Amino acid sequence: MAEEAGMFRVHQTIGSVLCCKCGVPMAPNAANMCVKCLRSEVDITEGLQKHVIIMHCPECDTYLQPPRTWIKAQLESKELLTFCVKRLKNLNKVRLVHAEFVWTEPHSKRIKVRLRVQKEVLNGAILEQAYVVEYVQQDHMCDSCSRAQANPDQWVASVQLRQHVSHRRTFFYLEQVILRHDAAASCIKITQLDQGVDFFFANRSHAVKFVEFLGKVAPIKSRNDKQLVSHDSKSNNYNYKYTFSVEICPICREDLICLPPKVATSLGNLGPLVLCAKVSNSLSLVDPFTLRHCFMDADQYWRASFSSLLSSRQLVEYIVLDVELVSSEVHVGGSKFALADAQVARVSDFGKNDKIFNIRTHLGHILSPGDYALGYDLYGANTNDIQLDKYKGLILPEAILIKKSYEEKRQKRRGKPRPWKLKSLNMEVDISNRAKIDEEKMNKEYEEFLKDLEENPELRFNISLYRNKEYQPSEMASVTDGEDVPSVPLEEFFANLDLDDDVDDYESMKQ
Repeated sequence: MAEEAGMFRVHQTIGSVLCCKCGVPMAPNAANMCVKCLRSEVDITEGLQKHVIIMHCPECDTYLQPPRTWIKAQLESKELLTFCVKRLKNLNKVRLVHAEFVWTEPHSKRIKVRLRVQKEVLNGAILEQAYVVEYVQQDHMCDSCSRAQANPDQWVASVQLRQHVSHRRTFFYLEQVILRHDAAASCIKITQLDQGVDFFFANRSHAVKFVEFLGKVAPIKSRNDKQLVSHDSKSNNYNYKYTFSVEICPICREDLICLPPKVATSLGNLGPLVLCAKVSNSLSLVDPFTLRHCFMDADQYWRASFSSLLSSRQLVEYIVLDVELVSSEVHVGGSKFALADAQVARVSDFGKNDKIFNIRTHLGHILSPGDYALGYDLYGANTNDIQLDKYKGLILPEAILIKKSYEEKRQKRRGKPRPWKLKSLNMEVDISNRAKIDEEKMNKEYEEFLKDLEENPELRFNISLYRNKEYQPSEMASVTDGEDVPSVPLEEFFANLDLDDDVDDYESMKQ
């Protein structure tokens, strides 16, 4: 301001003094000593720990936070750095400015941390000094790991998950949802059975939390029981084993249902023939002839439970001869439907008869003449359902289409790997039930589940897809496969993508 106004300003100069120890010129400070002499006179790290012993569990990769807490932390992570700093005593005597790891061999059982601290020394002068703390890892198993090593079958609570249907599609989906949310992190063992899966936990609270998670992703009912293992009459301590029996609703997506009269009345005279469009913690039911829909939660279902009339294993392939739209598109529970009148014929009837069915379908928005579709053949089906007999005078349609079929277009891709893959839980197969589990049938059902993921983006919402590094795209495949076959977009399986991948690899995946 003074210079702008043309005024003269005297510049302030700072004089220098000589160090009282070595006589070196320096800027004046409270101690009148240079930094080297000050450090030789005062060591602010005196009394601070330089060597610390920490307990490390090699099985679960956790560290002991005294007295009994085990925390999980990776090498050179923020969590491990915080843990190491908190283990130091008398650190409150100085001011911590910075902390960082010093690289050591991973197998050396040593962790080194460089700390930079400040402290007020002679006559108010502030001295900053850096020093290295060495942490020695001593392997010591935590309680849960030592218990598991002593006896792997020593569990406290088990969750028996069951669904009484003829396929395992629901378990394939639940497996991916559990992996996405890491709900089975506290499991000590998972066993695969013929009609379900058993989860074993070391604590009852972990099992209760897992059952609550299942109730948020599927319509279930559960009951629990406990069995006395041992007790100490002197200290009045009792040890129990807890068992949680969880049953999943037998209604699955794409099932055809005949609603009981009381249930249909309570839902506003819906149906009685409805399709299950979606299964989460509630059932989404759609009338394929009127597009009326409703949601039924788990409590409503288990109060008046019912079974499906036909399931997805009884689907028949049809060819669409003609389609005429009746209504515009309608959004039902996140899915699009449109009513249409269609002429269809069974693929198996080609060359045998000229039977043509005139039906109404809710797939008018995706079907065109010449397409293939999967549906339920009520014309040739032998239905023996109690609920269906209660409706006198009910005229059944000859066929109900469920979804569009891409099987003919997928023939060109058969045998080729997909560009994405799924993770799986580490499940053991029960030896007593190994003979009951049909591997060929399970592989076929798993392949159908993967096709459903490709066709239904809504089904992929709660599932993590991972890039398949073994997939090698080719220009010939991209030309011959066609664009009508459903596939997973590239941006949906960027998880597990390595940053070191070549740019050319990424471009080839994009094509």
